[in-house]
Amino acid sequence: MNKKIPLSLQDSLFIGFCATLLVALTSILRLKLGLSGHSMLLMSFFYLICYGAIGRFGGITACGVIAGIVAMALGVGKGGPMILLKFALPALAMDCVGLLLPLAMHLRWRCVSLALTGSLAWALKGALTNMLAGMALKLVFIQWGLSALKGGVFAILGALLVPPVLARLVAHDLLQRDKC
Repeated sequence: MNKKIPLSLQDSLFIGFCATLLVALTSILRLKLGLSGHSMLLMSFFYLICYGAIGRFGGITACGVIAGIVAMALGVGKGGPMILLKFALPALAMDCVGLLLPLAMHLRWRCVSLALTGSLAWALKGALTNMLAGMALKLVFIQWGLSALKGGVFAILGALLVPPVLARLVAHDLLQRDKC
């Protein structure tokens, strides 16, 4: 009989820490850069840190849902209840695609492919909002493509920061080697 091992307290606290730090840094660093997608840098970084540190299905989703709830509770950003989708939708997409990626693939390329998946799902939230607002379907697809492209650039930058950080955590015995 195969028993599921429950999530350890250390892993649960790490997920909560990443989610809270994501929301805190997002609200502190509300930069008016005029660039669409710059929030994907922090989002992909923290989600992929959870992916590398926890090493279980559902870790990224838990981080995204907790971050969305914390953001809603603190009133970070604009969008009301849609803010939960902004954090949870990319996390869920990254978690599901993470199941399909081969573990033989190098960590850097897994992180990049998961970050690109997250940016596509992140742009989907904007497309959904535009469709609900009554925008023409052709314009929704164009806007979605542009948002996904811009968010993808920042997501890749965030993903490339993850392997060195995980290597440092392993080097200082803060993570178990079998998770990375």
